[in-house]
Amino acid sequence: MMYNQEQLSELATFYKHQLLDDTIPFWFPKSFDQEHGGYLFMRDADGSLIDDDKAVWIQGRAVWTLSTLYNTIEKKQEWLDGAKLGYDFLNKHCFDSDGQMFFHVMRDGSPIRKRRYFFSETFYVIGAAAYAKASGDQAAAENARRVFTKCLEYANTPGLLAPKFSGLRPSIGIGVPMILMNTAQQLRDTIGDPRCDDLISGWIDTIEKYFVKDDIECVMEQVAPDGSIIDHIDGRTLNPGHAIEAMWFIMDIGNRINDKNLIHRAKDIMLRTLEYGWDNEHDGIFYFLDVKGYPPQQLEWDQKLWWVHLEALVALAKGYALTEDENCLQWFEKVHAYTWSKFKDNEYGEWFGYLNRQGEVLLPLKGGKWKGCFHLPRALYQISKTFESI
Repeated sequence: MMYNQEQLSELATFYKHQLLDDTIPFWFPKSFDQEHGGYLFMRDADGSLIDDDKAVWIQGRAVWTLSTLYNTIEKKQEWLDGAKLGYDFLNKHCFDSDGQMFFHVMRDGSPIRKRRYFFSETFYVIGAAAYAKASGDQAAAENARRVFTKCLEYANTPGLLAPKFSGLRPSIGIGVPMILMNTAQQLRDTIGDPRCDDLISGWIDTIEKYFVKDDIECVMEQVAPDGSIIDHIDGRTLNPGHAIEAMWFIMDIGNRINDKNLIHRAKDIMLRTLEYGWDNEHDGIFYFLDVKGYPPQQLEWDQKLWWVHLEALVALAKGYALTEDENCLQWFEKVHAYTWSKFKDNEYGEWFGYLNRQGEVLLPLKGGKWKGCFHLPRALYQISKTFESI
């Protein structure tokens, strides 16, 4: 049964209610670290703290979440103060002397680990930019633009960050253009940056030229520098969640510049990816697949992850709102039914992050180095806003 107009309105209300009355109260105010700054997100199913370390990119994401709530829903002082708590912690503790950010720090900010990529920086940018808009802090705006410049240097200067591989089998990954595209979108939409439009256009072209494979109806996770498929296990990897998330980023861009062809193109790729990645035996979206159908090397390949399904819901809602393609609505109904029956924790609130292939809870934690207060609130916000717009 397809949703009618009244049901879409009810869905908008439902998603907003889940955001404001379930998800955000699960995390805040208890996750505010009033002693050291930042947030304590490593929590068990019931919200109890299991570790007081802090993943830096999760800190930046939470600054974005709280600032965005303040900017778009309500000028709530708790949200603005909370965003400042995270923003100040990042500035005080999370940059090394060489300018690169740490990935993992202790509760007091003492460094534990750096990684050979710059995703902590990208989430700092969107968090600082959203906080600058919320607070009017011009120094935060300048910090966001400065670190965005550093991200561009990391992306475009081989050897600036220590390489992960030897170089004998060169490759490029979709993660960098995808995350930079979203970072630039957020920077442009919150505080503005004249570089963003041309950069975003270039990253869309990169994804289309190198990673989208129409002949086999797939979006590759990594390819050779000329865009060809690397016929080894790593090179054949598909990550349906990444591909779907990238497509709703592109739909948003197409909507902003009124490019209907771009919107439809992204919507069609998203639907193909969803069909390819759907588990027809147990339902849900696979985490990893091999483009040739071989067994993936990732032991978690058949797990069902919260963020993958949330990105699909966002993409489907936007696909329908922007194109009126009823395939999007049919798929939304299917994914919505699966996610809310499987991931939602009806006892303590929020969502479980990790299910096995059969849809049973595999890991009950609510927060760690990979899961925090970001994907779920962002999706709930985006979906409620999208259905409100119809």
